Amino acid sequence: MASKFGDSGINEKHPEADRTEYVEDSKRGALTTVEYASSDEEGQEAPKPPTTARDLVTEVLSVEDDPTLSPWTFRMWFVGVGVSVFAGTITTINTFKPQSIHIHLVFVAVITYILGTAMAVVLPSKGKLGRILNPGPFNKKEHSAICIMVAASAATPEAMQVLAVQRLFYNIEVKPPVAIFLILSTQMLGYGVAGLLRPTLIYPSKMLYPTNLPTASLLENLHRDRKNSTSKMRVFYIAFSVLFLWQAFPQYIMPLLAGVSIFCLSMRKNLLVTNLFGGSMANEGLGFLSMSFDWSMISSHGNPLWLPFQTLMNTMVGYLIAIPLIMGLYYSNTWDANKFPFLSPNMYSHKSTAQKYKVYNQTRILNSRHEVDHDLLMKEGLPYLTAAGALGKTIMNMAITAAISHMILWHHNDLKSALEIFSPLKLIFKPKQWNFKFWTWKTERPTPEEAEEICPHYRVMLNYDEVPSWWFGGLWVLSAAIGLLCSQLAGSTLEIWAFFVAVFLSATLLIFFAALTAMFGTTLNVQPLIQMIGAYLLPGRPVANLYFATFGYNSLYQAKNMLKDLKLGQYLHLAPKATFTCQIIGTVIGCVMSYIMMMQITEEKRDILLAIQGTNVWSGQLVQSQNSAAMTWGGLAKYLYSWGARYQYVSFAFVIGIFAPVPFWVAHQFLPKLRLDYWNTAIIGGYMYHLTQGTHSGILFHFVSGFISQFWLRKYKTNWFIKYNYIMSAGIDGGAQVINFILTFAVFGAGGKVVPFPPYWGNNHEKGNYDYCLRDPALGSGKHKKKGGGKSSGGE
Repeated sequence: MASKFGDSGINEKHPEADRTEYVEDSKRGALTTVEYASSDEEGQEAPKPPTTARDLVTEVLSVEDDPTLSPWTFRMWFVGVGVSVFAGTITTINTFKPQSIHIHLVFVAVITYILGTAMAVVLPSKGKLGRILNPGPFNKKEHSAICIMVAASAATPEAMQVLAVQRLFYNIEVKPPVAIFLILSTQMLGYGVAGLLRPTLIYPSKMLYPTNLPTASLLENLHRDRKNSTSKMRVFYIAFSVLFLWQAFPQYIMPLLAGVSIFCLSMRKNLLVTNLFGGSMANEGLGFLSMSFDWSMISSHGNPLWLPFQTLMNTMVGYLIAIPLIMGLYYSNTWDANKFPFLSPNMYSHKSTAQKYKVYNQTRILNSRHEVDHDLLMKEGLPYLTAAGALGKTIMNMAITAAISHMILWHHNDLKSALEIFSPLKLIFKPKQWNFKFWTWKTERPTPEEAEEICPHYRVMLNYDEVPSWWFGGLWVLSAAIGLLCSQLAGSTLEIWAFFVAVFLSATLLIFFAALTAMFGTTLNVQPLIQMIGAYLLPGRPVANLYFATFGYNSLYQAKNMLKDLKLGQYLHLAPKATFTCQIIGTVIGCVMSYIMMMQITEEKRDILLAIQGTNVWSGQLVQSQNSAAMTWGGLAKYLYSWGARYQYVSFAFVIGIFAPVPFWVAHQFLPKLRLDYWNTAIIGGYMYHLTQGTHSGILFHFVSGFISQFWLRKYKTNWFIKYNYIMSAGIDGGAQVINFILTFAVFGAGGKVVPFPPYWGNNHEKGNYDYCLRDPALGSGKHKKKGGGKSSGGE
């Protein structure tokens, strides 16, 4: 059924035909339309490529809707709650595993489609009971609701990790009711502020959230008329099957394919070659010109088939700048770099040498209250960072503030409405205007014509009742009150005023960083900024720093997840109240399951989680890292990062970043033809940071595949791009995710037993790095576990 507001202007049978491009007029700030010549399936005249976010969301996705479809079915609740319990359990277990398992939304869409369709076939459909259990075919609305519920459940709460740190490292036991409500409050804080920012960060077309396009395209085509979706689904199934079968080779059977370096194969005894060209193992090298055939590595920082071309070009510039910087710092021996590994996020002792690296033992500088003791610190000596590690912290901190400046300079008109969430603060000094009947507060809705200008998909959403803003505002206030109370009862040592500073920081920073994610498909880790502020507000309190970062960063991170899913609901035309309900229920399920599993694991595996290496089944690396980060910032910031300290520019980078975008903006005002507005210093810096740790053999093919998709196909094969690019992206991600999930439990130890593939020339784990690059002798020659680079695609 078409929207009651009329046809979208897109030919649904031939979406590449009769297209209208909506072009933003930079001078008038208005949207104008440019008619394209029609083109049929035979390609008589190819259309121009989509150039704006509005193009993509109206041509890749249908703007038609059937409001009669109901998400409220027994199947939705049964599958949604069941898979949400599974997702919340798996992601929590993953926190204490050496292998990374990320539940991708495409994977969820595939699995839940199978379950929902099976229930539609198996359950009785006749009689009163049949109408309740099986009211008809498994529809798009219930499928969308399930995916949103599971996505909310799969977001592991940082507060759960904080409770684990308290239990493991500080022997602080928090009562179950306090712990559960603490976890819930940190998640719901993000949800509350996200809902208030919908008019700015959800409704407009330019808030694209490109990571949603493959998932939305898949869900739409799974439930469309077969006549209109057969060719698209054929592409999906082919892509899914090929990647499902292929990924077993680079991941397990032949790991050499994860990083093929001609230079390493020809010069196997040269550590310089390893540092520059290696990259199939974690922290091995920079991966320059290395070729990876492992999709998990190629898409580890975002699937290049959906990343905007502008983002790809900015990240490539960051990559090319970072290589000489990292190499230069290391080989000039800056910060005694040669005494430490080339790449590593760890802290090292000054007793390290080029022949033997020694990890810094932080327990020797703590007193009985787990605070840094100055005398013990002077006796043990200050820790060192690797040159790449120090550069990474500096660049990331610069990128964080550069993002704020960039969004203010270039997109202030898009974001100024978001500041209205703070307008109620003005009423504090106007008691006569107070209205305590919050249930009477109304949210004005635009006319269909106004909504069409905002986004055609938003116009369709006018068919449904909107969630009142006071629901989100009330949730925000209630979560803050519960969070404050629970943090005090949990022994956080967090001052009350510091709690409100953290909440205010989270809400303010969300405006800029959620917009960055929505418009450019990339994200930055804001936690260092939050932790630094907490460190100087509450010096010498690592536990307080943990909580300050949790309320300041986790609620921001959760809010970005919620905004992404709210946008998915708009793309799929799911009623806002259904989206709200599913997100709330999914979040509650995830929080409860995370607490239950955390308590059980920290009780039964305590010794393993506290060990430096752990086992191949259980590892405390994430909670150890979180404790170390809080210790570094909360206890050592003034020794390491203050002005005059060894790594002073790590903190000073926040100031540098504020001014980084300014020269580009000023020059663009006078020389607009140079298109300096195309370059985003925040994205450039963010990708420079990624090069300072992790695996890098997939970078070359990341850019190659992105160039093919977002430039060549989009420009020269526009029909094919519009029709198949995003559904193919979903198939590739889905196939890779399913086989990676199976391998993780079957052979990589997540199921309790490691089953290594027999060694041979394609599986070099017995002798050194998988790509035959020389292994740094100072790291030892121990056998490798599963390679550590496999992150999930999409960055979700």
